[in-house]
Amino acid sequence: MTTAAAGARLSNLWDDARAGGMTEAEKLLYRSNLLGSDKRITNYGGGNTSAKVMETDPLTGEQVEVLWVKGSGGDVGSIKMDGFATLYMAKLRALKGVYKGVHMEDAMVGYLPHCTFNLNARAASIDTPLHAYVPKNHVDHMHPDAIIAIAASQNSRELTARIFGDDIGWLPWKRPGYELGLWLEKFCLENPNAKGVVLESHGLFTWDDDAKTCYELTIAIIQKAMDWFAAETAGKVIFGGAVKDSLAADQRRAVAARLMPAIRGMISGDHHMVGHFDDQPAVLEFVNSAKLAPLAALGTSCPDHFLRTKICPLVVGFDPAAPDVDATLAALAGQVAEYRKGYAAYYDRCKHPNSPPLRDPNAVVYLVPGVGMLTFAKDKATARISGEFYVNAINVMRGADTVSTYCGLPEQEAFDIEYWLLEEAKLQRMPKPKSLAGRVALVTGGAGGIGSATAERFLREGACVVLADIDAVALAATAENLTKRHGADVVRTVMMNVTQEDQVIAAFAQTAVEFGGLDILVSNAGIASSAPIEETTLALWNKNMDILSTGYFLVSREAFKTFRAQKIGGAVVFVASKNGLAASPNASAYCTAKAAEIHLARCLALEGAEAGIRVNVVNPDAVLRGSKIWSGEWLDQRASTYKTDKEGLEEMYRQRSLLKRSVLPEDIAEAAYFLCSDLSSKSTGNILNVDAGNVQAFTR
Repeated sequence: MTTAAAGARLSNLWDDARAGGMTEAEKLLYRSNLLGSDKRITNYGGGNTSAKVMETDPLTGEQVEVLWVKGSGGDVGSIKMDGFATLYMAKLRALKGVYKGVHMEDAMVGYLPHCTFNLNARAASIDTPLHAYVPKNHVDHMHPDAIIAIAASQNSRELTARIFGDDIGWLPWKRPGYELGLWLEKFCLENPNAKGVVLESHGLFTWDDDAKTCYELTIAIIQKAMDWFAAETAGKVIFGGAVKDSLAADQRRAVAARLMPAIRGMISGDHHMVGHFDDQPAVLEFVNSAKLAPLAALGTSCPDHFLRTKICPLVVGFDPAAPDVDATLAALAGQVAEYRKGYAAYYDRCKHPNSPPLRDPNAVVYLVPGVGMLTFAKDKATARISGEFYVNAINVMRGADTVSTYCGLPEQEAFDIEYWLLEEAKLQRMPKPKSLAGRVALVTGGAGGIGSATAERFLREGACVVLADIDAVALAATAENLTKRHGADVVRTVMMNVTQEDQVIAAFAQTAVEFGGLDILVSNAGIASSAPIEETTLALWNKNMDILSTGYFLVSREAFKTFRAQKIGGAVVFVASKNGLAASPNASAYCTAKAAEIHLARCLALEGAEAGIRVNVVNPDAVLRGSKIWSGEWLDQRASTYKTDKEGLEEMYRQRSLLKRSVLPEDIAEAAYFLCSDLSSKSTGNILNVDAGNVQAFTR
């Protein structure tokens, strides 16, 4: 942050006792993780670190100088030892004889693998020459907001000198690469007492021959910039002052819940997008300000910010003083179309003969006055991180605009980074998306055996999952288990009783805010009851109907609303039961409710087909293992009905089936996945029995 509101001062986290026994390479890892642990020092994935270390050459046995440098695509906060590229310094220096000028910039990257030390498979990044040619053993390159606010100011050079004197130099904008590496070397040789340099529109380089001293220097320089901004901006009007007021927090989320599915539908062309909502104070200060439109139009400055957030955001036409969401939605399509048109024009103005084809022309960042910021990407982590990067950009604009004039990255330079052939090659190396990448699923009864197994199956295929249940303890345990394996970005929970209309509506709104919309509903919440008809009370009958029929209606209705707002189709799977087709003794309420459930699915398949909404049914039978409904009274009642005990019930069901096999939660999950995936894209209104074979339940 660039103001005193940033909170505590940067802490010196270096522990001599811990670092004492480390090798120089291990100290590099330690320093990197410390720097990356505070986002005021550098953003996620941004910046890099290096160390020049004497190593034993595996061929000659002699000591050679090796550059350890963060590899391509890594994050200093979470990097491990295998995240560093290692290169012979002698060979890196020999590259100077190969380089013939800026026309060879991209070609030089192809020579880096020839410099690899010890067959290290980690690819070296484009920033490698920037570290190699600084004549110091330890080099940090960070992207702190406070420094970039200086770097993005119109009088960047003058501000750098005013704040840091001769300690920190300044270099004009140059795209990262070999030439900039030579510039840095030249600066160091001509300014041997300098401790670092500010790169215009980019970030900070600092260096020293000692790992600890380099770390302490880096945080000291950043803290000095933060302190300077805190003093300079105190009492000043920020962004021209506020011209809009924020809505209350619950109102902000309600507006976001309506806007996000609509935007998601408009921008999910060949790939479903996932959304993220952010209404932190820094965002609200910016979106409510007088300078929102002109500053947003300038775009970001730092290349890392730009690559994550595109040329500029889209400012949504919403007035919090007269919050008409319907009118905003009506105008959105035109705004999105206009943004696409503008992006295509930017591409045409700036493209080169060998530029990659036009990419997705939709905005990544959507700014809503009085509400906050919406970001969309192909997965939740990227959408969240894109939002974090734009907050970095807001902080930069805040500082630069308050003390000077903010300057975004020049359009041609921005294009040359976005459509850099090396960046395109990196994109082409990305693994193929998983089958449910970008999809959002809500699973009712999500804490039960079938629900959790279904969530697990979807998460393995790249989906984001919202688990809905009424059991808070089981829900928390299930979410913790899934989060450990798949990460916190893709798992959410919501307490929801499917029979309570207000809770159902709120759960779908929460899903929209968390992930941007919905693609898949697995309606799985259930109970089971057993009683002869003459002992079936009205309360028991109604309970079955409320949960297994009315509950399925309520969640389906809300899912259909979201699907229709998005206009990109959707998939609904009802987890019904063999008992919906085949009668069972002493279970009239349960069987009847399940039959109603199946027929509701048929009706919805008819209604949803024209909108690409598919509705199908999975019919399990006797899924005892992991199922909450097969505990307590229901288990006792079914065991009594079939004249057996608890231990014999599963074996009885297995022997009753045609295939003589037990049905497990994972089997139902596999069926649900099939019916929600593109594997069944031409199927709707179907019933898939997963019961190990039951003649009475044959559908034909």
